Amino acid sequence: MMSAIVAQPRDGFPRRALGALLAFVALNAFGGGLYGAAGAEGVSTEWLRGTPFRDYLIPSVVLFVAVGGSCLLAAMSVFRRRRWARPAAFAAGTILLVWMTAQLILIGYTSWLQPTFVAIALLILVLTTALPR
Repeated sequence: MMSAIVAQPRDGFPRRALGALLAFVALNAFGGGLYGAAGAEGVSTEWLRGTPFRDYLIPSVVLFVAVGGSCLLAAMSVFRRRRWARPAAFAAGTILLVWMTAQLILIGYTSWLQPTFVAIALLILVLTTALPR
């Protein structure tokens, strides 16, 4: 008895690129969140002057959970071709963009990584449009 072969949509590069970017951001957010929660040795707390934070613990938890968690969930859904991959990826890209915007507003420009991650967030949002609805 032969089984039927089910054809998968061919959306190759955009899906792989989107999944890879989301996974990359998740790994960076998890690493940054752990580093910040551990005290962010070598990072000046002067940057936090004028913000609601005395140290990096709360921002690090938000980075780990909101940015890292949403990007990991979205990456897994994109790679596994889940029905909700598109809204998950859009939400993750939006969360990253909001995170970066808030960071730039609260502490200002401190690293070339900030505009790099803004560009990555925008690229995630663009690549999300290539996924099926």
